[in-house]
Amino acid sequence: MNGDPNSHGLWEASAPTCPASGALREHIEVEVAIIGAGFTGTSAALHLAEGGMRVAILEAQEVGFGASGRNVGLVNAGMWVMPSVLMEHLGTDHGKRLLELLGNAPSVVFELVRRHGIACEPVRNGTLHCAVGNAGVVEVTERTRQWMALGAPVELCDAQRTRALTGTGAYKASLLDRRAGTIQPLAYVRGLATAAMQAGASLYTHTWVTGARKEGENWHLETASGASVSAKWVIVATDAYTATNGLWSGIRTEQVKLPYFNLATSPLPRHLSESILPLRHGLWDTRHVLSSLRFDAAGRLVFGSVGSLRGAGRAIHHDWGRRALARLFPALKDIQFEHEWYGTIGMTQDALPRLHFLDHNVVSFSGFNGRGIAPGTVFGRELARLILGDIHVSDLPLPVTPVTRANLRILRELGYETGAKLFHAVDARI
Repeated sequence: MNGDPNSHGLWEASAPTCPASGALREHIEVEVAIIGAGFTGTSAALHLAEGGMRVAILEAQEVGFGASGRNVGLVNAGMWVMPSVLMEHLGTDHGKRLLELLGNAPSVVFELVRRHGIACEPVRNGTLHCAVGNAGVVEVTERTRQWMALGAPVELCDAQRTRALTGTGAYKASLLDRRAGTIQPLAYVRGLATAAMQAGASLYTHTWVTGARKEGENWHLETASGASVSAKWVIVATDAYTATNGLWSGIRTEQVKLPYFNLATSPLPRHLSESILPLRHGLWDTRHVLSSLRFDAAGRLVFGSVGSLRGAGRAIHHDWGRRALARLFPALKDIQFEHEWYGTIGMTQDALPRLHFLDHNVVSFSGFNGRGIAPGTVFGRELARLILGDIHVSDLPLPVTPVTRANLRILRELGYETGAKLFHAVDARI
C-alpha cells in the first residue's frame, strides 16, 4: 500500500482486490460515522447496516491499512493474559462476560467468513502455544488448566506430540486450542468491508477526519479535503494507528507501540511443507521476544517476531529469520524469503483492551495487544448492538474507563525496537 512493499507484503500480494471506494467529496448525513476501516470498524459497519442504520466508514488510507492488514493472521480466543489475570483486573461480572465473548469470538469470525463467502484462506484446525524451556512448560500448563476449568476445548500436548504437530523438537510442550485457526487477515478485513457495503454501508477511503464539533444532537465531522459528515454517533476505530496529533489522540498515547514483522518463504516443496505444521495449525511460542509460524494457502511458511524492518533492523531481523528458521527446521537452511512486512501492535499497561466514551455518543474499543482479529470483530459487533439499542452500556464486556497516558511511552517504544534488534543480532547463532 502507498507504494511500500514492506507495509503489507504477502497479504497485499495475495488478497482479493479491495472494494471500490474513493474519497468523500461532499457533505453527507448518516446515523453513524465510523473512523477507521480495520476489523472493528468494518465489523461494526456490517452489523449496523444489517440492523437498518445509515452508516459511513471514513478511512484515512485504505481498508486494512493499519494492524488489521499487517498481522500474522492467527484467529485466537482470549487475550494474551491468562483468564485468572483478566478476572483479577476486571472483576467477576466483566471478567466472565469478556472471557465468554472472546472464547466464542473465533466462531463468530469463521461464521462471518462462511455466511458472506469471504475468500480469506480460512483454516480452523486450532493454534499451538508452544513452550520454550521449563518456564514455558509451566506457563502453557497453567494456561491449559485455567481454560479447561472454563470448559474450553483445549489440550496440553507433551514434547512428543508437540513435535508431531510442529515438525520440530524445539518445544517441550504446547497448548492446542481447537477454537482457533488462521486466516489471510487483509483478505478478511476487505471481505468484511465488502459485506458491509452490500448491506448498505458507505465506504470512503483516503478521507482523513481532521475536526469534530457538536451541532445539536449530531456530530459534524470535517475532513482534510473539505468534505463533511453529520452523524448522531461516532465510532473511533483507529486503535494503535490513531494519530498523536489528531482527533482523540489519547487512544494512541495510552498505548505503547510494539513493532512486529513477518517473513514469508516461497512456496515450499511438498515433501517439506508436509513435515512442518502438518495439520496447518498456527503457532506462537512463550519466549519474551516471541516468534510465530503459520502457512498460507500456497504453501508459504510465514515466520514472525518482534521488531521493525527499517534501518539496521531490516538486515538484523532478516538474518535472524534465516538462522532461526534453519535451527527449527534444518531442511529449510537454503530457503529464501519471498515477502517481508511489518506493523505496530498497541500494548496497554495491563495488556487488556479499553472501552472509552470519548465524548457524548463517541465510543471506542482499543488496545488489542496483538489479538485484533477475533476481539476486533466481536467488539465491533457489540458497538453496533449498543447503538441499535439491543444492549445497554452495562451489558458491554468491558467497563467504561477514562483515557490515561501510558507511562514512559516513548522510552518504552524505543526499548522494544532496540531490544528486539539486540536480541536478534545474537540469537540462534550456531
